[in-house]
Amino acid sequence: MIYPLRDHLSSSTWTLWKMQNLDSLQMFKVDLRRQQISQIVEEVQRVVHHLTTEISLQDLRFQAVPYSDTYNGNIKVLAPSQFLVTVPVKGLVGYREAREQRWRYYTLRGTRLPCPLQDPEGLRQWLEAEQFMKSQWQWHEADVNIEGDIVPAKVLQVFRKLVENAIGTCHLSGKVSMLTQLSAVWVAVETSTCQVELELVPTVEIPTVWPEKARWPPCLKRWPSRQRVECIKSFGFALLACSNYHWQQSFLQAEQVLLNQLDEDGGCRRKCFQALRQMKEDVWCPGRRPVVTSHHLQTVLFWTCEKYPHPKEWQVFSKAFLRLVRKLHKCVSQHFLKHYFVRKSNLLQHASSGELDTVAQKLALFLKNPQIGLP
Repeated sequence: MIYPLRDHLSSSTWTLWKMQNLDSLQMFKVDLRRQQISQIVEEVQRVVHHLTTEISLQDLRFQAVPYSDTYNGNIKVLAPSQFLVTVPVKGLVGYREAREQRWRYYTLRGTRLPCPLQDPEGLRQWLEAEQFMKSQWQWHEADVNIEGDIVPAKVLQVFRKLVENAIGTCHLSGKVSMLTQLSAVWVAVETSTCQVELELVPTVEIPTVWPEKARWPPCLKRWPSRQRVECIKSFGFALLACSNYHWQQSFLQAEQVLLNQLDEDGGCRRKCFQALRQMKEDVWCPGRRPVVTSHHLQTVLFWTCEKYPHPKEWQVFSKAFLRLVRKLHKCVSQHFLKHYFVRKSNLLQHASSGELDTVAQKLALFLKNPQIGLP
């Protein structure tokens, strides 16, 4: 590629010229990525639907993940080879926030502790069977319940065995394998193009209820609109079985609504996000389990949209894209990215410091010279 004479251009014009070339290249790659991911998702969701249908037959507490010809809200692409699959549970209806605080003194085996367990922080919370107006008797059984709490580690233990059995029953042993050296339930799936890893997470879906920890939005914010906020909150939230004692709050459906309605004013927010994700996967943070995922990038986008709410600030791709990269660089450098809805939670709290520093160095190089990544 031949560049114009550098000396004849101002610094800002030179950067904009290079960004125009980056724009064209990345949009081509975005289209190619969309086609490839679409094919992988198609294969993955057939496998997931098959497995979870069998699991649901074996244990009524778990629902089958439905198959969809369009968007499947239970499958989240974190990276091209890393997916999050939420598996809904059933038999828990009419959720309400716990009003009384109590100490917990039990271990996962049910023995007594001399000191209480640590209370949940950030996105995490306890979950008691009594928080539901209706709950199937199976959720009170000792295989998932200790002293009235529905315990994520116990749920995962039951679920893991069901997944192992379903792989054999569904004759998927040559296509699906368990990844055993992990506390969560992970499987590897062989698709026609590559191997992908899925985290299968039992999920309590709680529609129409907005949790007290999610004090969103703060006052005097112009994005999103007040009407859009009420719509997003109406989708409620979910609780994921991701740790030993505490359930993790999730807002996947609310976040998807925000993403779907980004550019109703004709801006380039979605285009910037797609290019940011492509550069992350190609240059800044590639790999099977990257320290920075699409969910992190999505959160960076939401924060930037809130800070720059006006349509005119999202008309020029090059300026808007560099603004996103600067925000990402700041978060990665500081190892700090606030969750968009639960702002006391740092999404990078448990990420590898060394890996984050490596990504920060690559981002810094790009900001100095935005042509990096061009052929």
